[in-house]
Amino acid sequence: MSAAVPASSPMALRQWTTDVVAPSARLDYWVGAICEAFLEMDCSSREAPLFGGELQSLPVETLSINRVRASTQDVFRTPAGIARSRQLPFYLIGQAETAWHVRQDGHVAHLRPGDVVLLDSARPYELHFPECVHCVSLQLPRAWVGQWLEQPEVRGPRVAWRDQGWGQSLGALAVQLARDPASAHALSPALLSDHLGALLCAALEPLSPSPTAARSLHAHLCALLRARIDQPGLSAQALAQEAGVSLRTLHRAFAAQGHTFAGTLRELRLARAGELLRRPQLAHVAVGEIGRRCGFADPSHFARAFQRAMGVSPAQWRRDGRGHTQIPR
Repeated sequence: MSAAVPASSPMALRQWTTDVVAPSARLDYWVGAICEAFLEMDCSSREAPLFGGELQSLPVETLSINRVRASTQDVFRTPAGIARSRQLPFYLIGQAETAWHVRQDGHVAHLRPGDVVLLDSARPYELHFPECVHCVSLQLPRAWVGQWLEQPEVRGPRVAWRDQGWGQSLGALAVQLARDPASAHALSPALLSDHLGALLCAALEPLSPSPTAARSLHAHLCALLRARIDQPGLSAQALAQEAGVSLRTLHRAFAAQGHTFAGTLRELRLARAGELLRRPQLAHVAVGEIGRRCGFADPSHFARAFQRAMGVSPAQWRRDGRGHTQIPR
């Protein structure tokens, strides 16, 4: 039923589309597609005779980014479907354009575009899309969620609102992935996984630690990062181990200051690159080598990241001799 991209692709994309079957068979095809891509669910639509849908699934480490575009529909995760499922992951779902609502454990959440909801597939739920579907559904293994949330099995839909706290960033990420799943390639799979986990933790389980202690830990972590920005494979886990804190504590420390590990690492690397590029004594050093010294293993990735952050290419920055190193946010 699904079609895969060539094996040479860094991440294997699977795709389903109702265009491959006759109109009368499209809804049945769609039910099979969502069961194959996600898990056992039932689906109905008042537009069955004219139904259309497209689904893309992109694996990223142990996670899966699923983009769905389809006609109006109602999706049901039933006890019978749960009994037939071999895996019981969580799903983080957000719509890009239209309102929708979800029901689980007797609670109903009415969601706007940009709001995201965490659902446990081990318990029945209903998803209702009264207009159309244009969403991202991130499949999250139970063990992965347990690493990030202290209480992963809270009953009912858990919502990160698009205009509250870190829900703004988590919702923006969901909308971005719904519109362009390939944008996941902007970060390494490990970094994207950590970035998503940190936002999930900050949005759904925010803490209010001592401001002084939070600032002190954040400053210590940033100092460790500055000393190691030349290491291409630097990970949050490695930094947490060196600092003697848990991975969850590390990400909470960045969130308490309004930052993320991934964003801070990128900003520090680019600021360092900007500084090295304007040093006269390094004028003979190739731009790609400057990027490598700042932790960018791929010269083209460094050039793109620098262009996005600074508004000019690394070569132009060097020629202009710009003196500031503040990275636009």
